[in-house]
Amino acid sequence: MNINIYCVGNIKEKFYVDAINEYTKRISRFAKINITEVKEEQLCKNFSNADILNVKKKESARLNEKISNGYTILLDVNGCGLSSEELAKKFKEVENISSTTNFVIGGSYGVDYNELNKIDFKLSFSKMTFPHQLMRVILCEQVYRALTINNNITYHK
Repeated sequence: MNINIYCVGNIKEKFYVDAINEYTKRISRFAKINITEVKEEQLCKNFSNADILNVKKKESARLNEKISNGYTILLDVNGCGLSSEELAKKFKEVENISSTTNFVIGGSYGVDYNELNKIDFKLSFSKMTFPHQLMRVILCEQVYRALTINNNITYHK
């Protein structure tokens, strides 16, 4: 199994980097994992709604260029909410379709759905808003949890 995480921006805070590194190390026991970052756009000081749309379009186009073949899951506040067990089941379903699962985390302002044309499923972790750096940690932990569930390892309680 191959797992790719595509995200906007890079992680600057060491505690996030350390957490992501720990979970990717754990995930690598079960799957090959790769994280690809694309450039985050910066808004000018007095930005407009049109500027936000432009940022979303540019970031989403960059993501779309990088996304490899496979089953692609977009993290989206309006997506389908799954429990950890349901995410594990989703992994099993996806394995029957593709050897590669792609996760996409948009930037601070979300994504432009017209630019992301490779999305197979929208997944919501919550109706709450999280910093996209923290979301990467949460995603890595939940991927690890799903893999331990599917491999009957007692990490999940």
